[in-house]
Amino acid sequence: MRLGTIERIWRYPIKSTGGERLASVDVDERGVLGDRLYAVRDAEGRFGSGKNTRRFRRMPGLLRLRSRYPEAQLLAEPELLDPHGVPVADATAYLRRYLQRQDVEVAREGSVSHFDQLPLSVLSTATLDWMHTALAGIPVDERRFRPNLLIRTPPGTPAFVEDQWLGSTVRIGTAVGVTFVRSSERCVMVGESQQELPHSPLVLKTIARAHDMRLDALGTVAEPGTIGVGDVVTVIRP
Repeated sequence: MRLGTIERIWRYPIKSTGGERLASVDVDERGVLGDRLYAVRDAEGRFGSGKNTRRFRRMPGLLRLRSRYPEAQLLAEPELLDPHGVPVADATAYLRRYLQRQDVEVAREGSVSHFDQLPLSVLSTATLDWMHTALAGIPVDERRFRPNLLIRTPPGTPAFVEDQWLGSTVRIGTAVGVTFVRSSERCVMVGESQQELPHSPLVLKTIARAHDMRLDALGTVAEPGTIGVGDVVTVIRP
C-alpha cells in the first residue's frame, strides 16, 4: 500500500534550533545522519529544549536560531545562524550572550541521547492541511512540528492519518525501512516564535482539543540507506 511521497526532508544539527532543508540524506539506525547530533548543554548536563524534564531544560529563544552543517564537512561542528540568518563566529560564545547564561555550550552527543523520544519523526500533509484550516489566520507550516519527513499524502486522506501507520513498517525509496512505533506528545514549543512564525499558544491548545496533544508518527530505522525528495513511501508490513 502506498502512503505517499516525500515532500520535504529536514535535519536539525543543533537540537531545539531551526533546521536545514535537504534534497537527500543518508539514514542509519540513529535516524537522519547528523540530526540533533549537537545540543545546547548546561552545567547540570541538561539539554536546551522547549520543556523542563530530568534531561531537558527550557531555553526560550532557541527556535529563533537555525543550524546547518558546513558544505562538504558533514558532522563537523555545525554552524549556528542568528535570527537574521547570519552565521556566528563562535556558537557557544554567542549562545551565552543570547541566552544570558554563562553555563551553556554546544556539545556533541555522548552517552545520553539528544532525542526526546525516537529518532525519526514523520508528518503528513493531510494533518498539516487540517492544522492550516483549524488555525485560520495563524501562520502554520511543518517547522512548528519539527518533523524529519513531510509526506505528501493522496487527496482525501484524513487528518491524523499517522495513527493508522503505527505498528507498520514502510519502505522509503528503494532501500530504507522504517517501523512506526508511536506519536509525539507535544509541548509549548509548537507555539513558540521562529522565523516568519509568530508566538501562538493556540497551536498547542488546538492539538490538545483535537488529538490529545499528539501529532506525527515516530519511528525506528529497520534498514539504513539514502532517501530523497520524491521518494515513494510504501507499507511492506502492516
